[in-house]
Amino acid sequence: MRALPVDARVESILLEALTPDRIAIAVAALGQMEEEARQLERQWALRRERARYEAERARRQYDAVEPENRLVARSLERGWEEKLRAAETIAQDYERWRSDEPLVLSAADRDGLLALGENLPGIWHAPSTTAAKRKSILRLIICEVVLDQKRLQGQVWIKILWQTGATSEHSVQRRVHTYGDYFNIDRLRTRVTELNAAGKIDKEIASALNAAGFIAAQNCAFKGDNVRLLRRRWGIPTVKINGTSPNPF
Repeated sequence: MRALPVDARVESILLEALTPDRIAIAVAALGQMEEEARQLERQWALRRERARYEAERARRQYDAVEPENRLVARSLERGWEEKLRAAETIAQDYERWRSDEPLVLSAADRDGLLALGENLPGIWHAPSTTAAKRKSILRLIICEVVLDQKRLQGQVWIKILWQTGATSEHSVQRRVHTYGDYFNIDRLRTRVTELNAAGKIDKEIASALNAAGFIAAQNCAFKGDNVRLLRRRWGIPTVKINGTSPNPF
């Protein structure tokens, strides 16, 4: 499909996500995450210190054994090695946790983010902002966008991986060649039936569908011909003008 509808959808998601109130909520949530991370850091420090102490204690026990007591020495040596491996495992787990811990913002960073929410729409839509600049802004905030045209009927499924590590899922109606693949075909049929029952002719129905945001197959606006073909497909009768004249389409 053409990328334009997807680009427009991602743009709207970005601008919506960076409104001042949402940024303020995100900054507050990040502050809470930072406090939780500090508490976990203290817990990790205790675990690492305990593991190092146990390994050092096992070493001292091994060093203190008499050389001629080989059986005890071998047992203490194995115990020492186990404590060393345990300490190494905890150290590796700690490093993995550190790599996933939340971003820490300075006061200046927080103020900058809050100001961004106020200024971004103006910057984004400014005539001086080129497509390349918009892409640069996107890359600062969004890490990756994944698309799937088969997951949802008549739609493109969008998964956004944000630079914060969070993910969100969205969708946008895609161009289809037949109404068999149309997104929410039941809703379209219901609306056409309602408008027809209200005495609307095909051109009027097409205008109402366009005003309501419906898109015809081939990703174009509805016309009277489109409505006429759908009515025939669904067995919806033709509205007669003054009860006698045929419905002009």
